[in-house]
Amino acid sequence: MEKNKSKKIRFILLFFFFILALIPIFYFEDFFVHTYSHFTGTIASNVISYQWHIVLINIVMFVTFLIPLSFRRKINWKEYSLVTAFFVSLFIEMYGIPLTILFASKTFNNSNIEIANVVFDFEFLGVNIAMDMAMLYASILMIIGTIIIVIAWVTLYKNIKNNELVTNGIYSVSRHPQYFGFILIIIGWIIGWPTILTLIFATVLIIMYVRVCRIEEKELDHIKKYQEYKEKVPFFI
Repeated sequence: MEKNKSKKIRFILLFFFFILALIPIFYFEDFFVHTYSHFTGTIASNVISYQWHIVLINIVMFVTFLIPLSFRRKINWKEYSLVTAFFVSLFIEMYGIPLTILFASKTFNNSNIEIANVVFDFEFLGVNIAMDMAMLYASILMIIGTIIIVIAWVTLYKNIKNNELVTNGIYSVSRHPQYFGFILIIIGWIIGWPTILTLIFATVLIIMYVRVCRIEEKELDHIKKYQEYKEKVPFFI
């Protein structure tokens, strides 16, 4: 009964993410303009800069997402420092000094390139933030990733006293939901803020987290229950 329920949930999730993956195809032009304007620096005059209070708040908020990962395995400070460096550099470039965008704008200097249309805007701490279709899509990915991390964290926290392998709840449909959630957040940042800096950092982080998952599995491979668990539940989804 529980096995069939997990299969149904997994099918629904796969279908949901399949539909989600099609959105950039349907809105290809918006996504292309968004990405091109960032890489060529033509969006330079439209970006937010020198908003250091937003930089600090975002760094603190996203670095706290690292805390739940310690419930799954021992803290590796090298991994934490790399992720922290990613968020620090990301938010400084987003709301502080957008170095790669300003650099690109001086290199390409083409004012004829169009900017993607704004589909949603709001005010945050006195700063007006405008989103085009790609940024809105990226935000949705990050929200989904955050929800997955929180659900996984709650599941681990509830079972931490039992000192047993956690295979229930969200862990019945994914072996590494927390890391999957983190990767969704990272992909969201690549789409929402596509610069040379985020592309390099994000690629390194995704490779690192997949590697961490595999190391974690090797540490548990000697447990028969985990071997049976691996056969039933997929790596991510």
